[in-house]
Amino acid sequence: MSPAPGIAALLGRYARGALTPADTAQELVARLHGPGSPSPPSPAWISLVDAGALLQRAEELCGRRDLPLAGVPFAVKDNIDVAGLVTTAGCPGFAYTATRTAPVVTLLLEAGALLVGKTNLDQFATGLVGTRTPYGACASVVDPRYVSGGSSSGSAVVVADGTVCFALGTDTAGSGRVPAAFNGIVGLKPTRGVLSTRGVVPASRSLDCISIFTRDVGDAARVLAVCAARDAADPYARTDGRDAQAPATWDAACPTGTLRLGVPDTDGLAALDRDARAGWAQARRRAEELGAHVTAIPFAPLAEAAALLYDGPWLAERYAGLAGVLAAEPDGLDPVVAQVVARGASVSAADAFAAMHRVAELRLGLRSVLDGVHALMLPTAPTIPTHDQVAAAPVAINRRLGTYTNFVNLLDLCAIAVPVVRGTRAPPFGVTLMAAAGDDQTLLAIASAWMAPVRSEPWSCSHRSTA
Repeated sequence: MSPAPGIAALLGRYARGALTPADTAQELVARLHGPGSPSPPSPAWISLVDAGALLQRAEELCGRRDLPLAGVPFAVKDNIDVAGLVTTAGCPGFAYTATRTAPVVTLLLEAGALLVGKTNLDQFATGLVGTRTPYGACASVVDPRYVSGGSSSGSAVVVADGTVCFALGTDTAGSGRVPAAFNGIVGLKPTRGVLSTRGVVPASRSLDCISIFTRDVGDAARVLAVCAARDAADPYARTDGRDAQAPATWDAACPTGTLRLGVPDTDGLAALDRDARAGWAQARRRAEELGAHVTAIPFAPLAEAAALLYDGPWLAERYAGLAGVLAAEPDGLDPVVAQVVARGASVSAADAFAAMHRVAELRLGLRSVLDGVHALMLPTAPTIPTHDQVAAAPVAINRRLGTYTNFVNLLDLCAIAVPVVRGTRAPPFGVTLMAAAGDDQTLLAIASAWMAPVRSEPWSCSHRSTA
């Protein structure tokens, strides 16, 4: 099977009659359900939609040009409910058959998207490595010596290897960005509350986000446009007007004049290993090619916020959601996940309020920084570890991977991870663009320019993708 094209290219083939959704489904069945294929076919998958149901759904979508995603194959992280399918959250003993479909998935299905299956993850979305799962550790598609990143490991892999056009993950501490960087794809973490999180097994419910994996920025924008509908039944939905804007309004969201990017100061780059430093230098050169004005910003406040996620009261929120599971000790419970989450039991209410007040102060301080730039640009991860390195130091390595991601939801930022180094002998490396809540379309416009071929003129709105 040839890799799935981008969404626009696939829909173009359908429109020309060169391909049908039924043809796409037949190829998927041959690849994933063929004679002798293991079930699931790789560690990236936990379960697959029945082959017959997949083919029938595809036949029903043939000729449906009224649907924006008709016949576009996608996957869903297995902590997101789909009615009739089992949700495991990466733990066999926790598994249940969902009776309702998460609203974000319902919107995609109503738009004609073709669900292929449920993907692997770090158990209960606790981890950034992609190895904390009894269903088999995923590996980077760039080099199998390296981990895939997590927790949305399978979702990133099945996009990167070309099986599907897009996939949903979740992102509480970086789970929608680190796997994107380690597999050379795009990972969009929208403004918290723009995409409904009903039907998602909670990690830290007040911070959880649905994330979107694609191979280009235009595809991420298409999927966001379908999914970004306010869910009145979601208590964490945005009600303050800071919603993501539809792609048609990119002109309004697109900065004019010189692109201004804030980057970490020297101390903020100390965590980078040698390969990541080379990747960061390449990212700075790319920013120069776009005509960007780059300003160093203090990284210490971001690092302080990041530390609060797993060394502060938000770990207690994770424990509150999983205390019953830990007590039951279900089959397949990962010992590292249990160890990490159990630490939340010792957090006091006083600790929680002190940290909440401090985060509010840090958000206020960041506001003046964001007022001076269009976006922040940071490394997505300081290193990409091998499987052996993670096995030797599972907690320490995981903690390090969150250096540039753990603070984003606490500080109410939106973010999009884009590749810098991919398809070379060097380890994959990417950067993440970040902006204030509600500035999703600004990030999409900048990220589209980032991914476009290098041009001689400075960055401008003309670089954006209108896909």
